[in-house]
Amino acid sequence: MTADPTIETALAGLGAAAPPSLRPNVLAEVGLADWYATMDSPIGPLVVAWNGLGVSEVEEAEGTADFERAHRARTGRVAYRADALPDRLATAIGRRLEGDRRVRIDLDLRGHTEFERSVWLKALEIPHGEVRPYGWIATEIGRPKAARAVGSALGHNPVPLIVPCHRVVRSDGMIGQYSLGGPQNKRTILTSEGIDVPGLERLAALGVRLIGSDTTKIYCLPTCRHARRVTDRHRMEFHSAAEGIARGYRACLVCRPGTPAVSAA
Repeated sequence: MTADPTIETALAGLGAAAPPSLRPNVLAEVGLADWYATMDSPIGPLVVAWNGLGVSEVEEAEGTADFERAHRARTGRVAYRADALPDRLATAIGRRLEGDRRVRIDLDLRGHTEFERSVWLKALEIPHGEVRPYGWIATEIGRPKAARAVGSALGHNPVPLIVPCHRVVRSDGMIGQYSLGGPQNKRTILTSEGIDVPGLERLAALGVRLIGSDTTKIYCLPTCRHARRVTDRHRMEFHSAAEGIARGYRACLVCRPGTPAVSAA
């Protein structure tokens, strides 16, 4: 049976060129490419990359071409520039930076180890305006001797600020390094969350690891919300959990400081 040339001509006329955005949109939606845009933060403009699986990267905003090359080197994926973050994502990130841990932000953490992901997910539990030492995370994830590895994993966090690695400090209480622009940026972010960074470092320099209350007989990490309520009159300072226990104190159930890695002098 011979095809009707009239129908073939009519069908051919229905064809239309795909819009230029179709390929990037499809690739990004299935996680084979990423979109990226800039956003403001307490330390200046940042680049946020995302795809259909979640946010994949947060970096300091530098040159567009530099970011695209670096992103491809790190992930193997092309990054397409967008005018702005999607409204829902921008709102969610803003709420997360303000301290709302309940807001959902999907993350694309492909290409990273199970250990790294466990460290980053535990860091998500640290409240806004508080810090925890590397040893705390190590113990919480069941690897109490891996404090140094925790520090390395935090240094490779691809989505800082969203996963708040700035809230993790050295096991001696000092602020430590920060992958998103160095220690000064870390101090700026912690200060924006209401932490007295110089005061925290003074305690660390004195070897003070824990704050107790002589009314409750409970000791906490220095930035725990319960420690911050203790008045000078009732405040006790301990160099280790062993010292607090010897004085008849017990560990706070909220900040959970009573581990060897956290309490070691």
